[in-house]
Amino acid sequence: MKWEGIILDWAGTTVDFGSMAPVTVFKDIFEKRGITVTNEEIRRPMGMLKWDHIQTMLKMPRIQQQWKNVFGTAPQNSDINDLYNDFTPMLLHMLDEGTKVKEHTIDTICELRRRGYQIGSTTGYTDIMMKPVCQSAAQQGYEPEFWITPDAVGGFGRPYPYMIFRNMEYFKWQQVSCILKVGDTVTDIWEGKHAGVKTAGIIIGSSVMGLSQDEYGNLTAEEKNMACEKARKVYEEAGTDYIFQDIRDVLCVAE
Repeated sequence: MKWEGIILDWAGTTVDFGSMAPVTVFKDIFEKRGITVTNEEIRRPMGMLKWDHIQTMLKMPRIQQQWKNVFGTAPQNSDINDLYNDFTPMLLHMLDEGTKVKEHTIDTICELRRRGYQIGSTTGYTDIMMKPVCQSAAQQGYEPEFWITPDAVGGFGRPYPYMIFRNMEYFKWQQVSCILKVGDTVTDIWEGKHAGVKTAGIIIGSSVMGLSQDEYGNLTAEEKNMACEKARKVYEEAGTDYIFQDIRDVLCVAE
């Protein structure tokens, strides 16, 4: 198909294999308060604005009960603010390790541009978080024509569709049915569906798969197949239009 435009996510899709930087920080800020959280609990809201992500985690029954046991009361908005205020500087410190461009990204983008495509992007990071990510990615050779964070849409990030609409406005794309949104979380898929665009989920190196590059590399061939199939089922349950093994598969659906 000839799309009007293609919009890509960042961490887990084009940079930071496995979206590991935020996972590490989420775990640390909760452990600092005596709360143990699992990778699955951290990854379930992945892709949201990080304040919303923390709020969603605190509503999970197991985490909320731990919070009550430690602090004697249910978490309040002030607690979300405190956690978020810890999260931002810790993530910025981690981003030196979390900005490596994923394999095949640069070659795929070069080919898409050769075919006449411009590349937009959305993220769950804020402006202050994205600036070092964009700078590092550009130094490595990846630089989409447009990026936007929830800061630019009044804090209404994913699963709201507004960042996609701002991409469309910037590029003057007209038809939502001719836009492809590619991401690595269920929240990415919801964002695309709420905007009315077509959606695609990346398997290898995604937050849905939930493995670091070393963890994935150390799996046997059979274990890799099992991990990929598990991720595929998550995307299928979310109603994803296309499921890609890695970013190169975008080229199979973009004329």
